[in-house]
Amino acid sequence: MSAHWDDEFAEFGQKFRRKTRKPQGRRKIADLTGSETGDVTDDTVRRLLDLGHITEVVCELKSGKEATAYIAQGPKGTALLKIYRDSAARSFKNDAVYREGQVILDQRAKRAMEGRSRKGLDMLQEGWVMAEYAHLWQLWQAGLNVPEPLVGPNVKTYAETVPAVLMRLIGTEDQPAPRLSDVRLTPAEARDAWEQAVTGMAQMLKLGYAHGDYSTYNLLWWENTVTIIDFPQLTTRQNPNFSELLRRDAQSLAVSFRKHGLQESPEQTLREVQRRALGPAPEPRVLLP
Repeated sequence: MSAHWDDEFAEFGQKFRRKTRKPQGRRKIADLTGSETGDVTDDTVRRLLDLGHITEVVCELKSGKEATAYIAQGPKGTALLKIYRDSAARSFKNDAVYREGQVILDQRAKRAMEGRSRKGLDMLQEGWVMAEYAHLWQLWQAGLNVPEPLVGPNVKTYAETVPAVLMRLIGTEDQPAPRLSDVRLTPAEARDAWEQAVTGMAQMLKLGYAHGDYSTYNLLWWENTVTIIDFPQLTTRQNPNFSELLRRDAQSLAVSFRKHGLQESPEQTLREVQRRALGPAPEPRVLLP
């Protein structure tokens, strides 16, 4: 994503269809309470349906502090629909470390964001969503193992989905890919997953990025392949905190893999990531018209 924030961050302002079959342990949208869906989710889904980005929302997959993820269907197949919470309900107090080094040309927008006014929070949320799309596109086209974004790649189409991000689902509708933090691996699988995770971090570093929240909680495991997820906080070398965030990623990765029986030190992990970042880049993907 560009480091420049300007007037493109403006305000953007069917019901869920039922499905008789659902992934085991998941709830259908129709079964959720009104407080869990809310006007933000209803309005967002209605807009995505009207614009043709999705044709159906199947069920809720996971609800977290920042967003709720749903399984959806659309013209490009099974999708993950990630809807960020209302800007007033989300906590932005810890996002400054990721935003340092960004140039905000619009001074009124800068003051609104720094003052955490309602408009400022809305602009932060729009920037958060657009950043995730932009980073997904850059990493996916560069050949990294990340979910394919299903909207874009341009600011206009990103804006159509705010406060949602739409990407291809890893796994299947009945069996979404689990996080590495939630699976049990054999020693051989654990070592393979570790090698893939370190390589993925190195590939991001080669492109000039630090993930900012890199651990088994943001790595999926599907068909013996690691897929990296969650990119709104991705940071570039322009950020004065870049080295510290990179070091923190290496520490989080090493610590979170101890569950799988691997005892790699954060220092060794960081050195290996930096060494691999000097190697060849993955084969880029060609964006078809």
